[in-house]
Amino acid sequence: MNDAKIIAITQPTITLPPSDELFGQIRPMTAEEFICYTARVSNPSNQNNTLTAPKLLKYLIEHKHWSPFEMVSITMEINTTRDISHQIIRHRSFSFQEFSQRYADPTKDMAFVTREARLQDAKNRQNSIEITGDNADDNEVKNLWGFWQREVTQKSKEAYKEMIVMGLAKEQARAILPEGLTSTRLYMAGTLRSWIHYIDVRAEEGTQKEHREVALAAQQEILKHFPSLEEYWYPTPPTPEELEATYGVEKIEQLCKEPWWRFW
Repeated sequence: MNDAKIIAITQPTITLPPSDELFGQIRPMTAEEFICYTARVSNPSNQNNTLTAPKLLKYLIEHKHWSPFEMVSITMEINTTRDISHQIIRHRSFSFQEFSQRYADPTKDMAFVTREARLQDAKNRQNSIEITGDNADDNEVKNLWGFWQREVTQKSKEAYKEMIVMGLAKEQARAILPEGLTSTRLYMAGTLRSWIHYIDVRAEEGTQKEHREVALAAQQEILKHFPSLEEYWYPTPPTPEELEATYGVEKIEQLCKEPWWRFW
């Protein structure tokens, strides 16, 4: 639950010519190499240069030249719950296709889940606090939360099935199912640039934990095909002395808020 995997990705039809580095073999260009190929549109004689592709990608990111990242498209299959999918589809630069409860029976084709208990952060309305198990009152909240979820799921499933048997339309019967406990599957398609932006926003601590798990799973999938992005998301932290010598004390605090440092 709350996972993401790539099911489709841009496959360039361009093949790379034989070279000494490739032992004379012709091979198709990868999606990552294709970004560099399009970035070098004004330098045709160097477009097939794959050796410096990671260095070029780093340059593009550092200087915020994002348009080449729009040349590659990625479709992911995401499994989550209905309430989290509502958050996901707010990212309007993507296209979506989701499991329809109007045409299919979610009690048969989808699973029901039990969500973990987390406490409200009194200092931040958008944050929740995990229960450690050291407090008796917190454990009571956890146990009661599990009980009510099981109770609601069972009763809603029984009501749904009974009304379907009686002839009620699926589009009406679905209203009784708990969105936060009902799983769903959706396909999410967009450019690599959109995926980078989505992950930068949704992998942060301010995002609901379940949604953050989806974003981090998507990030790992993207790194399988675009390993050069690992330095963007996981750069080697400079020492305090290096920071101070390069930027000065005043700018360090501001610099650490930039996306480049976001996922230390």
